[in-house]
Amino acid sequence: MNKRWSVVLSGVALVLVATRMFAEEGPRSVVFRSPSHRAALTGNLETDLFARTYLAFTPRLEQEGDNSLSTRKSPWLAAGLSLVLPGAGEFYAESYWKSALFLALDVAAWGLAIHFDKKGDRQTTFFQSFADEHWSVVKYAQFSLEYFIPTERWNEYAGLIAPGSNPPWQRVNWNLLNRLEREISGTPNGRYYSHTLPPYGEQQYYELIGKYPQYNPGWDDAELPYIYSETNVTPRFKYYAGERGKANDFYRTATTFLTVAIVNHVLSALDAAWSAASYNRSVHASMRLQYIPTEFGYARVPCVQVSVGL
Repeated sequence: MNKRWSVVLSGVALVLVATRMFAEEGPRSVVFRSPSHRAALTGNLETDLFARTYLAFTPRLEQEGDNSLSTRKSPWLAAGLSLVLPGAGEFYAESYWKSALFLALDVAAWGLAIHFDKKGDRQTTFFQSFADEHWSVVKYAQFSLEYFIPTERWNEYAGLIAPGSNPPWQRVNWNLLNRLEREISGTPNGRYYSHTLPPYGEQQYYELIGKYPQYNPGWDDAELPYIYSETNVTPRFKYYAGERGKANDFYRTATTFLTVAIVNHVLSALDAAWSAASYNRSVHASMRLQYIPTEFGYARVPCVQVSVGL
């Protein structure tokens, strides 16, 4: 998730700039062009100087693309830009307020998704450390053997628990432990042994020891012999289950905001296509000064140009 966030942030400026670099189809407009012509002096300083400088031509009408007019926008390009980065297509279609809105929503959604994902990571580290400190697979294995297996058969599980001062998960033979769990699950008194414990460190290892009463005897506040029931679990078992649940809640919230971000990409793409199409249907006007020949020379006349997208 951190990598995705970095890509989004680093690509914002690049995509916004790139929207202006794509070729656009301009509408056609009528402008004045003319061949060379010598204008007569009129005695008017403005007309003689500026008209000769800027437009010493006899005008004629010509069809050409005019950069002063607004250009057409491609709905497909707009949709593609917003699918990559919400708001980019709206920016290309010159819907700047909507561009800012979609981009802000995307940044907020990704930011909250990362925030809660990191909270989930921190909470996971906390509850796993708590389990390593207060739950012992050695204690669980020893209770399971002594409580369910007759004494005369203990030699069949020789090597289940190795002596020493290593951490509990390094002193238990996991193959023998799982074999013991499967045997117990088939006895009349072993109905609570519904699972075999995965190896230490796996996600299921930390989930099972705080989810099923089968693993309650491994907690350091469990008093043995232990009487099994659905509600007869130790305070540490309950506390651990609650802390693990908080981590899951954080991850679910992060997933929700990630979903919001994905939906925002799709909605922005649809809106960008619509905005580009609306832009092409709108009327665009511009004003500039046009030099017009008169009997005294040239005069500057304001001209209004109107472009209607079809």
